[in-house]
Amino acid sequence: MAELTDAIPAPTVSSCCAPEAQETCCEPSDKAACCDTSAAGGSCGCSAGTTSIAGDPDALRETVRERYAAAALRTTDPAAASGCCSSDGAVITDEQAALFGAGLYAGGERDELPDTALMASLGCGNPTAMADLRDGMTVLDLGSGGGIDVLLSARRVAPSGTAYGLDMTDEMLDLARQNQTKAGITNVHWLKGHIEAIPLPADTVDVVLSNCVINLSTDKPQVLREAARVLKPGGWFAVSDVVADPGMDDATRADMQQYVGCIAGALTRDEYAEYLAAAGLADIEITETHRVHEHAGSAIIRARKPL
Repeated sequence: MAELTDAIPAPTVSSCCAPEAQETCCEPSDKAACCDTSAAGGSCGCSAGTTSIAGDPDALRETVRERYAAAALRTTDPAAASGCCSSDGAVITDEQAALFGAGLYAGGERDELPDTALMASLGCGNPTAMADLRDGMTVLDLGSGGGIDVLLSARRVAPSGTAYGLDMTDEMLDLARQNQTKAGITNVHWLKGHIEAIPLPADTVDVVLSNCVINLSTDKPQVLREAARVLKPGGWFAVSDVVADPGMDDATRADMQQYVGCIAGALTRDEYAEYLAAAGLADIEITETHRVHEHAGSAIIRARKPL
């Protein structure tokens, strides 16, 4: 799904602390906190379950931003997850926890980073493992979150290389900076912005990474065009992302929880290959690594910008 179209139902906010659930989940004295949208992750308040974002990419982006901002806050403040609405507001479900996150990294890599970087990891793979990173390279991570892939990349391109992390969420960027300080890594730059409009000049990056983020964009062809633009000739696009089966049903596509959980917005293999080629990338490889849903799998996706 490249954009929100009439062919595929756009997600609506329907599973985050519905009003009927709020009637039983809070004591009267706690009702204000339960229904405080900022305390419950933005979109998980008293109005949740009634707000439609069908046909509105900006509203969908804001819903994703709010949910991942809440995830960042829960990493540093466990109390933020103690409210009655927190489980419905989670980015991934308990069932998905074994398929996403820090467990997909080797033990030695996990040992290199602070616990808060690992706790904030919500990816579906390990993109740094499939990119030939070397000293002196410039690396860009799209949707850098808590910074796990940026920090791992920075170590591999040190001492003369640079790793950039791009994210739209202030809370994730704050968490990433804290993790950088804890890790003692200096060759990192954090950028605030959208992956559809990368704030870097053309032909400046050796490797573009991303970990289960492109599927969250409402304009995936534009993301791939931007990745191709900033890559140097001969540079590599190397990401982990969810790839949908061609037969994914409309009910899954329209489920907001499945969207922010990286399932409903995923491209099919053919769509990914088509959009990568249209962006000017070649040597396209799409290899599924493990299933993450009845209708989708995590995949390694690689492509090269021609010389």
